[in-house]
Formats: sequence, structure tokens, C-alpha cells
Amino acid sequence: MKIKILIPVYNDWQSVSKLVDDIDSLSIDRNFEISIIIVNDASNHDRQEEDKNLENIQSIKILNMKINQGHSRCIATGLKYIYEKEDFDYVIPMDGDGEDRPEEIKEFLNQIENSNNKALIGVRIKRSESTMFKICYQFHKLITLTFTGKLIKFGNYTCLPKKTVEKLINEKATWNSFSGSLTKIEKDLLSVPSIRGERYFGPSKMSFFNLLKHSLSIISVFKKTVLIRSALFIIFYILMIKSNASVITSIPLVLLLIMIYSVSSLALRENMDEFDKALLNIKNIDTIK
Repeated sequence: MKIKILIPVYNDWQSVSKLVDDIDSLSIDRNFEISIIIVNDASNHDRQEEDKNLENIQSIKILNMKINQGHSRCIATGLKYIYEKEDFDYVIPMDGDGEDRPEEIKEFLNQIENSNNKALIGVRIKRSESTMFKICYQFHKLITLTFTGKLIKFGNYTCLPKKTVEKLINEKATWNSFSGSLTKIEKDLLSVPSIRGERYFGPSKMSFFNLLKHSLSIISVFKKTVLIRSALFIIFYILMIKSNASVITSIPLVLLLIMIYSVSSLALRENMDEFDKALLNIKNIDTIK
């Protein structure tokens, strides 16, 4: 069975190099053939040339992008490339910094046999970030659930059968939000417990602003539901405060309107024409093995 591991990277070559070594050191059943596709998001410094004696990884390719396009679009581009250019059975997208623990790849592979060709998702049961970040993340999940009706407890770390990859590359929302798009196209996702690992090198790049943008991008995938629920909330809230209207009581309405505007703006990123032309952004492909 052919497994493609998809890793987006921007400058953090040191972490990706260690991740490749950790994946290669896994004792994986010989029934699985592991290959790695790295999407280089137009990094502004070059990776160091390394001679790796890899035993368990079949091949490594690096897709070098012409222009920087962001994490989600790198994953979308990688999925499209793999589907159109590679022979595969499953794709495992994962971050390259160590926070998606490579040892959990084995658990994905163990679950494939009984998955009935369904997509597997790594659901976080333990996180490694600061207390403040964990609180913000829980708030993100609550807001997403409130306005979309979807409880999304996973990120990029998933294991996708070929039929799911096909659906994703034909869904414009994938160009905007991977986890939102996967939730939209697949109603029955199988959960695999996952622990958020420590970064190999340096601090986390997920700032509060990036988390906010990530949350709103997911919400924007379900914009119709968001608009309906927001309209109902506005009507209910106005009726509730009409006898006590003030600047203070109007703050929730202002915040909601800002959120609706932000979600609507992010929804414009769902561009199928751009997604269809994603492979044109590949400058060249390095074959490491």
C-alpha cells in the first residue's frame, strides 16, 4: 500500500530534516511503502544539502513554489500534485516542526485496515502550548461550533484515502481551509487520539492573530450557516436589549458584524480557478531519493 506523507515548509529546513529522520526510523510494516512530498512555500533561504542514508522511506520530492502562498494552500497544492502525478493509496498531511508527532503515523497505518476506506483524523487529547493559548484554542472551538454547528477538533494531521483526496481537490473551500473543507465533504470521519508534540526547534509560529485567522477561515467554509445563525442572533439580541439599549449593550452586535465582514472576506479566498492552476506555481521539483 502506497502512503504519501505531505509536509509544507517555509524556511524551517532544520525541523523538516529531523522529521524525515524520525519517520525513517519508524518500524513500519513492510506492507506499506512510505514516500514524502515536501512543499517548499518559496522559502527565502535555501536548505542545506545533506546525504541521508534512508532505509524505510521509498522516495522524497520537494516541490519548490515560485511564490509564497501560505500553509493551507501549500497543502492544497500538494494534494493536487499527488492526486494528478503520483501513484498512491493514502495521503498523510502533517506539519514539519515536530508538533505532529511522527510516531503517530504508525497508529494511522494500524487503523487503515479497519477504516472501511474512511478518512482518519488526529484528534488532540493533549496539547503542549501555554495555558493562555489553550484557553484561546478552546474559545476558537466554541465559536466555530456556535456559528457553524461543527465541532472541529483536528488540524492538518490526518490520513486520507484516495477518494477523499479527489473530493478535496474538487472542493474550492480546500484552497482556503483544509480542516473546514474536510469537515464539509466528509460526514463520517474516524478519530485517532493524538498528542500535540513539542517543536523540534524554536518557538511556535501560531500566534494569537494566526489562530484568529485560522478560526475565521474554518468558519468561512460554512458562511451560509454563519449568516443564518448570525441573523437569528441579531434579531433575538435586539429584542432582548431594546429596553436597555446603550453603547455597552451594542458591543456584541458590533463584534458580530466585524466577524461577519471578516468571514465574508476570507470566503473570497475560495477560488477554484486559482486552485485548478495551483501546479503552475511549482518552479521545479528536487528529487532527494
